[in-house]
Amino acid sequence: MPETPPTTPQRPALQRQLWTMLIALLTGFALSQAFRTITAILAQGLQQDFGISASSLGAFAGLFGLSFGVAQLLMGIGMDLYGLRRTVLCAFPFATLGAIVSAAAPSYGWLMLGQLMIGVGCSPAFLACTVFIARHFPPERFAFFSGVSLGAGGLGLLFTGSPLAWVVEIGSWRSGFWLLSALCALSWLLIFCKVHEPALPSTAAPVQQETWRSAFVRMAELLTLPHTWGIVVLGMSCYAAFLSMRGLWVGPLLMERYAFSLVQSGHVAFVMSLISLFTPALFGRLDPGTLPRRQWLSNLSLCMAALFALLALWHNATANVVTIIAMATLSGYGLLQYADVRASYPSHMTGRALSLFTMAMFLGVALMQWFTGIVAAWAESQGWETYSAVSLTIALWLILASTAYRLLPASPLLQTAKI
Repeated sequence: MPETPPTTPQRPALQRQLWTMLIALLTGFALSQAFRTITAILAQGLQQDFGISASSLGAFAGLFGLSFGVAQLLMGIGMDLYGLRRTVLCAFPFATLGAIVSAAAPSYGWLMLGQLMIGVGCSPAFLACTVFIARHFPPERFAFFSGVSLGAGGLGLLFTGSPLAWVVEIGSWRSGFWLLSALCALSWLLIFCKVHEPALPSTAAPVQQETWRSAFVRMAELLTLPHTWGIVVLGMSCYAAFLSMRGLWVGPLLMERYAFSLVQSGHVAFVMSLISLFTPALFGRLDPGTLPRRQWLSNLSLCMAALFALLALWHNATANVVTIIAMATLSGYGLLQYADVRASYPSHMTGRALSLFTMAMFLGVALMQWFTGIVAAWAESQGWETYSAVSLTIALWLILASTAYRLLPASPLLQTAKI
């Protein structure tokens, strides 16, 4: 018996299925965000149990970004070759296992192994969401749905504020990892049960299948373009500055400088995360357009550097909390970098350019967290105030990155833009 042709009432049903699948994928992204910022709450417990230095703490926090960034390209190719669902289901168990290894870690080395596994396991999380949106939602709504996904994924940042601080204070830092491992297992099960990609329309233009070799060659081609380097340098700095504070230093700074409790520090981290969910949309509405956008990015990076310098030099609890909240508010300007990348390359290179930019962001996070950990240990050995040294280092980093971005060549495409 022939099948009944699709009718219009089935369209809302398909939309509901797509949203259900996207929400399932977003649970993985939210957990990725939680793992990315967990160190700020666990730092004190890790230092007490393992006696690790500030530099080792920075290396621990940075390893997530390093493994996440390096694996990002591999996961993207994997989605092209083997499919989105299969790639996520194969990778995400590493996050669960890594959280278990971290929770049971008898030494710092095992802790680092767990962090490495978590970074690899989480690496396809947001990429899977953006690929799914690009394949199954209207192209003209891509930016909107991507923004919604970023906001929803930011719920993981909220979890590593007050809620995680409360869990750790009642139990221990190991309780945090045990809880996250259970949540990862539930997320994997949800993705396994709910995510089944609809077939793409048969009228779609055939796409040449990517190979591992061609993907690396195509990515390397971007680095031969002079304007790529300014984008990469700034890309490794802006998000890294905010996440180094939110994900690593905010808890230790408030607890050691002003004797905040763990839960009080968690409240500040929670407010930072809550604000950071909405500021990208604000800066999206304030986007000045293609031509002046580079100037905005340079100047806003300098403003963020000024806030870090203020945090270093003004030792007042209320002033420091206000400064940290201001950093969270200003952090949304990073959205303008995505627009800058899209405008700087022709359409056939945009996907690669955004992938390279994403890799640069997370490698920058790893590098800055690792380096500021070294600076913190050095400052302590010299008898200097640790968090002043860290904040001034980040401020100087942003100043240099902003200057490099301003001086390095811009894309020729920006000169022909009308706005």
